[in-house]
Amino acid sequence: MPAPTPAEAFRMSHDRPDPADPLVIPNVWDAVSARAFAAAGYPVLATSSSAVAAVLGHDDGGRTPADEMFAAVTRIIRSVDVPVTVDIESGYGLPPAEVAERLLAAGAVGCNLEDTEHPTGTLRDPHEQAGFLAAVARAADGRLVLNARVDTFLHGHRDAGAAVDRAKLYLEAGVDVVYPILAPPALLPELAEAVAAPLNALYRPGGPDPAELGRLGAARVTFGGGLHDRATAALADIVRSPAAAG
Repeated sequence: MPAPTPAEAFRMSHDRPDPADPLVIPNVWDAVSARAFAAAGYPVLATSSSAVAAVLGHDDGGRTPADEMFAAVTRIIRSVDVPVTVDIESGYGLPPAEVAERLLAAGAVGCNLEDTEHPTGTLRDPHEQAGFLAAVARAADGRLVLNARVDTFLHGHRDAGAAVDRAKLYLEAGVDVVYPILAPPALLPELAEAVAAPLNALYRPGGPDPAELGRLGAARVTFGGGLHDRATAALADIVRSPAAAG
């Protein structure tokens, strides 16, 4: 039997026999941070679009030019020997086939695609988003693990209904993982029961730790821009007193 491809192995890694042991994926922003987390033993990394945007001098929210983002994530991927999945926001207006082609050319093992339309700051029509995701999935042909970010909670929804409806459409379109960003932890069991796919949960300081998020229903835990925020805060401390920082 042939060895699984990187995408197949990554897809299978979301099957967690112990709910309290979810797949923990640090979000990195450059080669230095990627190498640090890879050296610490994490088997897979993710990029954070907000953190990469900040490093490149752009604001978050689809404002990074696509060429700059793909050049940055390509450098990150080439700097480590572990798989990297890439946050490319809503796709930067690129046709779905080009999204898949650029990700594969960069060496990505997967990607996040979100359903916010950044020019308007509104949720995209779920059927239009499902069509876009289906086209990316067809072009990728199993070579990318697609994580569909569902932004209903980000836009003020308080119950699971709208997120579940979108998640089901996106799964029919061929995605592998569903990411209801900012879902209240108390709703994760309901989401996990209703959605027949691995859930990605966002770790937030002061909230449940990854093990608890796993017990609540998350198969995968990521950090968004949170790790970069902590690194930036540490840098601010160094700037205030370089000598005291050692």
